Amino acid sequence: MRKVCTRILSIVGNVLTVRAEGVKYEELAEISSSMGKSLAQVIRLDKDKVFLQAFQGSRGISTGDEVTFLGHPMRVGFSSNLLGRIFNGSGVPRDNGPALSENMIEIAGPAVNPAKRIIPSRMIRTNIPMIDVFNSLVESQKLPIFSVSGEPYNELLARIALQAEVDMIILGGIGLKYDQYMYFKNTLEEGGALSRSIFFVHTAADPIVESLMVPDMCLSVAEKFALSGKRVLVLLTDMTNFADALKEIAITMEQVPSNRGYPGDLYSQLASRYEKAVDFEDAGSITTLAVTTMPGDDVTHPVPDNTGYITEGQFYLRHGRIEPFGSLSRLKQLVNKDTREDHRSIMDGTLQLYAQFKETEEKKAMGFKMSNWDEKLLKYGKLFEDNMMDLKVNIPLEKALDKGWKMLADCFTPEETNFRTELIENFWPK
Repeated sequence: MRKVCTRILSIVGNVLTVRAEGVKYEELAEISSSMGKSLAQVIRLDKDKVFLQAFQGSRGISTGDEVTFLGHPMRVGFSSNLLGRIFNGSGVPRDNGPALSENMIEIAGPAVNPAKRIIPSRMIRTNIPMIDVFNSLVESQKLPIFSVSGEPYNELLARIALQAEVDMIILGGIGLKYDQYMYFKNTLEEGGALSRSIFFVHTAADPIVESLMVPDMCLSVAEKFALSGKRVLVLLTDMTNFADALKEIAITMEQVPSNRGYPGDLYSQLASRYEKAVDFEDAGSITTLAVTTMPGDDVTHPVPDNTGYITEGQFYLRHGRIEPFGSLSRLKQLVNKDTREDHRSIMDGTLQLYAQFKETEEKKAMGFKMSNWDEKLLKYGKLFEDNMMDLKVNIPLEKALDKGWKMLADCFTPEETNFRTELIENFWPK
């Protein structure tokens, strides 16, 4: 039976306080005001006092308005008709298509029982050398993309969405500008990937509480598809906006702040989303890539700092490139041993030489005399950046490995590379 409150105790910002019993955390409520009906969500319980975050803000709401609790948290309709559709953070269509009201599923459920998970063993190819060769993306992995504002992280996500070898893409946009949202839509539409994609997009103009629901919407739908056998890639951008929304609501609720004003449960809030990544036995999988922008390029900022303890590595995007040294996929060894026999050697050997190139660059900048070996390293470093690190490079893993051998042959003799003799005999360009 629905509970109805006919009096609102207080209105502070977009938070309403009513007195009610038997209400649950994150339960939805409907507010009937002079502006019509609008939704709110329970964000705090204090004995019989219930605090609600109004989705559309508190404008037009008075203390005499009626609040009806709906008896359930936010839900989203689940079916194959979701594919190719675009929704907002409340699950309402943005694409002028019909609303999906059948087979409703609750969002923000618990993570999968570890006993039902299997050890990741399959690589997701992206045709991006800095991922496929050096930090292979593994099915069911959870990885953040650490970056700063202004870097092309959304362009990188869109490219991964187009090229990743998965069954379907679910994109969660949090605090996106309108042109960023349209970029994703147009790119996937032109690339023919929109029909296997689902968008849940919260723009900067939408109610802040909706931004908190976007990851849960994406992951709940992804879990249902994964259980039906689909390999799902969830792309989230930007999790720092998600954390800032948590911070804003915590301040409104006058909670005791933790590091830099973020709520004390920031780690738990992030972990409950990232831990939804899973590989089911005899079913599909969920793999999560989530952009995390670092204010001031500070990796010790609470959001990237907490994220690093949860996830299985990270990609660093700086100066329009995936950095080879800061980036790490902790699960890559589970898959790159099975790709091609020279994969591990090319990954390690070419990076060692690139590290020497960076040292030589510093020596040159300080005016040291360049030796013959230094000149070879300088030539090699430029080739490595153009052929491997440039995000415009779009080649399969095997071609990237071949290109690695060609770069080595263009700059060094086989003896100078310290590769195993059998690998040089099999792969060194003749």
